[in-house]
Amino acid sequence: MIEQMEVHERGEMYLVDFVYTFKIISHLRGNCNIFRRSGVNFRAGFYKCIVSVLLLSMVPACSTRQVNAPIVDRTIITTVSRIPPAVDYPPVPPGYYRVKSGDGLYRIALDNGQNYHDIARWNNITNPDQIEVGQVLCMKAPIGERLTLMPQSGILAAPADSLSNNRSSSVSRMPAASAASVPTSEEIFQLAWPARGNIVAAFNDRNNKGLNIAGNVGDPVLAANAGKVVYSGAGLRGYGNLIIIKHNAVFLTAYAHNKSLLVKEGDSVISGQKIAEMGNSDASRVMLHFEVRRDGKPVDPIKYLKPQ
Repeated sequence: MIEQMEVHERGEMYLVDFVYTFKIISHLRGNCNIFRRSGVNFRAGFYKCIVSVLLLSMVPACSTRQVNAPIVDRTIITTVSRIPPAVDYPPVPPGYYRVKSGDGLYRIALDNGQNYHDIARWNNITNPDQIEVGQVLCMKAPIGERLTLMPQSGILAAPADSLSNNRSSSVSRMPAASAASVPTSEEIFQLAWPARGNIVAAFNDRNNKGLNIAGNVGDPVLAANAGKVVYSGAGLRGYGNLIIIKHNAVFLTAYAHNKSLLVKEGDSVISGQKIAEMGNSDASRVMLHFEVRRDGKPVDPIKYLKPQ
């Protein structure tokens, strides 16, 4: 609308200038007739008329005309959104975890060395995708579900009190071992190499929480030790097609960026079993990203891998 008004005003200005110039020409034309009747050289008089017209026609063009600037509504409407203040939650006791923003049950389970199915069962969670910020989760099994570790094999076994009396009596005849001779869980936990290839990235607690082993698409990925598959899928961002195996109450291993997964959640695997094929899902190159977690915390796999 404003532009149309400007064009209209300009049209009126040009029309006024034209009428004004026309009147001057008519007036000068009459003067030229006077020059002719009075015997004055007509050609010289005509040239004077033309020059006068040109000079006068430039006057309106040089004149200053006030044109109103276009009206633009620059009113800024700001909406102040009320962000709720961060809640200062009290600390949780050992064995519990409070959900933070951005958490997922799969990630929580991996970081705490647990099976997400177990966490869901312990906390009566029917949908793993529906957890709330501030929610407190129990991260330990009830006493009735607690399992004991068989040190000689590094796998889970039934509670010791379920053994037969005959076996208990036979074990009792054996000489007691000194406390110094009892191996720790780290001493007895050894892993086979999960893939063949060059290490292209070593463990770094800040940037790389495991080993990156290069290879070709389709190369076999092997279970590093016996255990139970607690995760098989692609739900953890940055890991691609991922398999997590829980070996005992302390250790689990993770195998990431696979092309295909050959085992499913709940499957029991043995050491050296082919569980996946190497690929580059959610990675910039074909490789296996291999992690070892001790109580959910990443540790250097080299400490537990057998010499090649």
